[in-house]
Order: sequence, then structure tokens, then C-alpha cells
Amino acid sequence: MALENDTLAPDFELANQFGERIRLSEFRGRRSVALVFFPLAFSGTCTGELCQLRDNLSVFAEHDVELIGISVDSKHTLRAWAETEGYDFPLLADFWPHGAVAKEYGVFLDEKGFANRATFLIDRGGIIRASFITAPGQARSFESYAAALSELDAPIPA
Repeated sequence: MALENDTLAPDFELANQFGERIRLSEFRGRRSVALVFFPLAFSGTCTGELCQLRDNLSVFAEHDVELIGISVDSKHTLRAWAETEGYDFPLLADFWPHGAVAKEYGVFLDEKGFANRATFLIDRGGIIRASFITAPGQARSFESYAAALSELDAPIPA
């Protein structure tokens, strides 16, 4: 079961497509984060989704949100894919232990061996403020991202 909104996002550290280590907690107090889990690089639906995000990076910048993609692919595969598609945002390799971060967030599909399409919007305090998951094979709409980003701008419930 996926993590629920209004819970603390589990911290993790993974390598990006350049081999640099990225720790989620490094963003706390500085920036909100959009964690975008996707099944596999170079697949049609994932490419379409991430190209749409690439083409709308300004929307994330307007909300001061760091966009981060995560899959079970190796950093080498993610780098080749990022260079091919012109992705100018971090892609993290949840490669080994295989899918450990996706499992921690409750979005790993054991029967398939990769993460579902799931997005978590995490505020500056490290709290999941919005999330959405689509059925296997179904792309996420950009409207879902826009709605989730507006949740980050909403006042935090007392």
C-alpha cells in the first residue's frame, strides 16, 4: 500500500544519472520535491510522461519544486535515456537493493519487478502533501501534477 498524504516521506539516498548521490533530506527546509516513480526508461509510456514533464519544468520552478524521477534502471541506462530525451532533471537509480525505495513508498510491483507510476509531492518540511498513482499501463495526466502542486501552496491543516 502506498504511503498516505500528511505523513513524513522516508529519507533515502540514491545515485543520479551522473553517479552523484542524492539524499531526499537535503531538500528539507529548502525546496519542495516531486518524486516521480516510473517503471522503466526507454518505454513508450514513460518516455511520453517524462517528456511532458521536461516540457513543463517551468511549472515546477514556479512552485519552487525539485522534480526527481526514480526507477529501477541503472544509472548508466538513466544517463543514456536522459541524454537521448534531453531530460534536465535528476533521474535516480533504485537499482540495488532492487526497488528498495519504491518498496518503502509502497509502489513496487513485485510481480513485475519495477515501480508503478506514482507521484509524491513533498513539502519543505518533508511531509507528503499530495500523491497520485495510475493503473499499470496508464499515463499520469499533467493536470494531476497541476492539482498536486496547488496542494503545496495550500495552507497546512492545523
